[in-house]
Amino acid sequence: MNMNIAAEKKNSDVEVPAMETKPLITARNVDVYYDDKQALNGITLDIPANKVTSLIGPSGCGKTTFLRCINRMNDLIDICRVEGEIKIGGQDIYDPKVDVVSLRAQVGMVFQKPNPFPKSIFENVAYGPRIHHLVKTKGELKDIVERSLTKAGLWEEVRDRLDDPGTGLSGGQQQRLCIARAIAVEPKVILMDEPCSALDPIATARIEELIDELRENYTIVIVTHSMQQAARVSQQTAFFHMGNLVEAGETEQIFTTPQDPRTESYITGRIG
Repeated sequence: MNMNIAAEKKNSDVEVPAMETKPLITARNVDVYYDDKQALNGITLDIPANKVTSLIGPSGCGKTTFLRCINRMNDLIDICRVEGEIKIGGQDIYDPKVDVVSLRAQVGMVFQKPNPFPKSIFENVAYGPRIHHLVKTKGELKDIVERSLTKAGLWEEVRDRLDDPGTGLSGGQQQRLCIARAIAVEPKVILMDEPCSALDPIATARIEELIDELRENYTIVIVTHSMQQAARVSQQTAFFHMGNLVEAGETEQIFTTPQDPRTESYITGRIG
């Protein structure tokens, strides 16, 4: 297991191991402000391709804020300002020339609560490829829908009711539908913000299995409050606390031999 975390840091005591392979996503000295309140302080982190990176930490520590930086969702908040640099595949995603709509197709997002469109199961998945002009024929569109639902582990359950509303599915099925919708446009990255927090244990286990399958083809970044989930699904873990990246590294190392006492305190339940 590689330790694909940057050795760079900014005005902090974050100790991170040297990188062995080139990361897909690089964040350098990322500061985020909501008006005058600083939410993130100089975050520097590398995220490798085809692995799952978990962001853990107490509520309000900056995990979701950082996640939303990766597809510029914070642009939608008027009072939010992002400074620093984030690159995906070497491209600065905050370059003024970047088309944000195209970026968000390349960096899909799955939210805490399943949010299927008020459309049929088929149309939920077909929507992205259609608006991004990824298909020329109805046959191609049908193929993408089937392929995406299959990758999301949902095809066998819904193949005979594609015209039924997506909102009529169970919570776990709705979340898998949202994952199918995200991957239908062939993104490079899938961001997941607490994707299992609204699900029961059985649905959670299915989503976790799916995450492990998807990392063969996608780079996944997941925010989770569950340390057990982070330990199960991720190869890398980054611990955030009070807007700072305290420590990042191989998941097993973070949970068994953390380098920072704050990480150990969080993992053992003394803070959080």
